[in-house]
Amino acid sequence: MVRLAVFDCDGTLIDSQVNIVRAMGQSFARHGLAAPDAHATRRIVGLSLTEAMRALLPEAEHALHESLAADYKTAFQRLRADSNLDPEPMYDGVKDLLVALDADGWLLAVATGKSDRGLALALAHHGIDRLFVSLQTADRHPSKPHPSMLRAAMAEAGAEAGQAVIIGDTVFDVMMGVHAGVRAIGVDWGYHEAGELLGAGAHGVAMDAAHLRALLEDR
Repeated sequence: MVRLAVFDCDGTLIDSQVNIVRAMGQSFARHGLAAPDAHATRRIVGLSLTEAMRALLPEAEHALHESLAADYKTAFQRLRADSNLDPEPMYDGVKDLLVALDADGWLLAVATGKSDRGLALALAHHGIDRLFVSLQTADRHPSKPHPSMLRAAMAEAGAEAGQAVIIGDTVFDVMMGVHAGVRAIGVDWGYHEAGELLGAGAHGVAMDAAHLRALLEDR
């Protein structure tokens, strides 16, 4: 039987909070704008960049949103390349969980607001790129919670909605699952609170990697 687990990246697999907040501040500074509050920045992780800028500056023109998004990409890539900064770590136990799921016959995929390049670099950095049968990014899809990324991952993996699960740390991930008719599991180590994830329709919220494994097996 096909079993497909589709993971969000930032806030679910990888802790990229520090560099996300730094890059957002740098992109705003290039336009003479005060950096958004770190909490506000964490709240929009999971959206595509232009949508994220619109959420942070709803009154601004679309051209500014696009310019901020482009500057954010440049700033984030520069931060990632800076050898003096700590790398973005994976959350405790998550890599071992992915390896175990793969060994048990699960098909694994990623659906993320990152770019193709950003996701490829992140997965390669942690040596987990070989584990995934489908990689869906904001380069080729509408922003979450639109179900396009999730549907594409299912199509590539040959999975039906009842054979798939989406795992993420934001209501955008959960709502993407709801829109696609796919079971959603939240994680509490990311950017949105457990109560928000459950309220959006999550089947459950994992407290750690072992708990996530149990929720995945709980049908």
